[in-house]
Amino acid sequence: MRRQFLIGSLAATAVTLTGCEEPKPAPPPPPPPAPPPPPPVSVEPERIDWVEKITPENVPDTARVSVITAKGEIIIELNGKAAPITVSNFLRYVESGKLTGSDFWRAANYDGVGFIQCTMRGPTFPPIRHEPTSQTGLSHTNGALSMSRFDPGTATADFIICVGDNTAMDAGREGSDDKLGYAVFGRVVKGMGVVRAILAGKISKAKAKPGQWDGQMLAPPMTITEGKRIDSV
Repeated sequence: MRRQFLIGSLAATAVTLTGCEEPKPAPPPPPPPAPPPPPPVSVEPERIDWVEKITPENVPDTARVSVITAKGEIIIELNGKAAPITVSNFLRYVESGKLTGSDFWRAANYDGVGFIQCTMRGPTFPPIRHEPTSQTGLSHTNGALSMSRFDPGTATADFIICVGDNTAMDAGREGSDDKLGYAVFGRVVKGMGVVRAILAGKISKAKAKPGQWDGQMLAPPMTITEGKRIDSV
């Protein structure tokens, strides 16, 4: 009897609590519909993509590029009239931002005569056709810019700046096994003192790795902190 009484009491209590329970609040109203999208905003035309615009057919006769390093600034003038293929290739790298952050990593120094070499960073564009000095009329004289390569038609992103007489690298000379020489495409117009300072930089004593040169690896390399096209000196 006592157990039944407890059950009955609990049942009565449950009925009492249920009867006293406050009504549940009404569900919230559905969210309002999303407002209509704002009218389209006029957008300024995108900046011209110079990388796609620069071709051998429309490359300027001359263009100047500023190369800034910890040693100072080098200003180079590109000869698009004489070497349109090579200059358009170089400008594509410059306009893509690939010159900034690149390194002069090699200094071929033969008693103050030689060259410094830079590889522009990042993925390369397709290799370009070789423009020999016998075709362009240019030469590897003091301050000349020239493309590094393996076989003719393999040049991409490596270039050198000459210090002193490097005309042995011209076409028809002994500077290349195929006697086609290397492609000159510009010259330094300001900052040869900076170039010579880089050439005289500290050289690594470590054994060169494949693709490098003993006694010519700068330690550390000289980084280009900014490389950009400019209008004038």
